Amino acid sequence: MDTLQAKGPSHGVSSIPGVGYERSVAMASTEPRISIVIPVYNEEAILHSAVVDLRERLKPLGWSYEIILAENGSKDGTVALAQELSLKYSEVKSISMGEPNYGKAMKQGILLARGELVICDEIDLCDTDFHRRAIDILDTGEADLVIGSKLLAGAEDDRPMLRHVASQAYSGLLKVMLGFRGTDTHGLKAFRRTALLDTVRACLVEKDVFASEFVIRADRGGIRTKEIPVRVMEKRPPSINLFKRVPNVLKSLIKLTIAIRIRG
Repeated sequence: MDTLQAKGPSHGVSSIPGVGYERSVAMASTEPRISIVIPVYNEEAILHSAVVDLRERLKPLGWSYEIILAENGSKDGTVALAQELSLKYSEVKSISMGEPNYGKAMKQGILLARGELVICDEIDLCDTDFHRRAIDILDTGEADLVIGSKLLAGAEDDRPMLRHVASQAYSGLLKVMLGFRGTDTHGLKAFRRTALLDTVRACLVEKDVFASEFVIRADRGGIRTKEIPVRVMEKRPPSINLFKRVPNVLKSLIKLTIAIRIRG
């Protein structure tokens, strides 16, 4: 994996049979060029301000875009708030998985995206500097997938040390178990939708490890990939306790290793 050093007007809500989530449908006359997919879970406290701030910071870029809020199993008022935002802003769409499953939400958000280019974001990041740099790289044809790495030289990880060390350990496991050649799989990504749709559909694991499978399958499939360093900081405590995630992550990694190493 190569690295690059660089610091619709009306809405309705309809159920999709057999999928089990609700979707905001925008009757827009033109397709957005860029789709920003953001999984959300118990984000009632910051969701409104994050979306409003993101819209404001995207204005100077002059993009045609949509924001897809992919809710997954929230127990607070996130679902209702996401639907309110989709009614208020024509470029905001909301879907709901009905279960706490980050990977499933991200995957469905990507599959529903209409943009030529897709950005996978996090509600507590919404890093428009990464957005701009990544889209520039995609537009120049340097890569079809851009990964914002918090572990690459030049990156700044301002999260608590335990989370930084956990990210390093996880990346090490991916290298050993799956031959991962990059530095980071989680967090910010941008890609050309047509180049990666088959990769998304091929992904077998969900929850926290979906992002890793996506990146590793893309690399093994010969997708042109660039990593760029980003700065991450913790705007609020993680929605899921780090240690509670470990057993499920390890199970998913074993499943993923069997799927990729043995079955191909």
